[in-house]
Amino acid sequence: MAFEGKYNTKSPAVKRLMREAQELHEATEEYYASPLEENLFEWHFTVRGPPSSPFEGGVYHGRILLPPEYPMKPPNIILLTPNGRFEINKKICLSISGHHPETWQPSWSIRTALLALIAFMPTPGNDTIGALDYTPEERQTLAKKSQSWQCETCGKIVDLLSKDGKSQPITAEEGHILGSITLKAEESPASATTAPTSLPTANFKQILRQRLMERHRANNNFAQRTQNSDTLSSSNNLFWTILIASLVSAIILLVLRRLFLV
Repeated sequence: MAFEGKYNTKSPAVKRLMREAQELHEATEEYYASPLEENLFEWHFTVRGPPSSPFEGGVYHGRILLPPEYPMKPPNIILLTPNGRFEINKKICLSISGHHPETWQPSWSIRTALLALIAFMPTPGNDTIGALDYTPEERQTLAKKSQSWQCETCGKIVDLLSKDGKSQPITAEEGHILGSITLKAEESPASATTAPTSLPTANFKQILRQRLMERHRANNNFAQRTQNSDTLSSSNNLFWTILIASLVSAIILLVLRRLFLV
């Protein structure tokens, strides 16, 4: 994407977003994010639902709206795909989002926001802004339907994620950051006594560990199939070698027999 002629590349926000666009240009199996062709400050993203949860198998699409002051001010995150956890077309209230600029850190990034969103999906809503409390069965139904969901701008969202197991490991710093992110409740007397939902680092690591285990099993299955195929191929080669050798020996014996009989 050529934004150099359209934006002031000396702007801290433009420089930062162009760098993040370059870092995120290749989709992983967990997420994909990219700025719109005509607007560097609006991104579309797709995330895969966390494993071992009602969102497993789901693919969810949304928008990220970035302020001109980014990264000094946080982005707003909006989900577009029905999911049963967050309201669609409404800004999600994470401590990493625009609802709470006082908790935002300039070191956080779009990737951090996506990882936090994935990790928070299985957590309770606790009356936070934009939260939904659908049943696990309803969420699983929506997860299945999401496979065919299409964005008017991006097309079929399931095709945006990597299918070859590509992933980017979580750094220790990112793990610490994700452990400090919270979901914020509405500012009201009823919610004032409700503690915000924080994401335990262990919970996030468990999600990542589950992803790695699934990938490891898939790799093992592939290796086993390859080994079985090689073994079968070797057996077939041995069979044909023995058969050809037997035929050659029989032909030689027939020739020798005819020579001696003559």
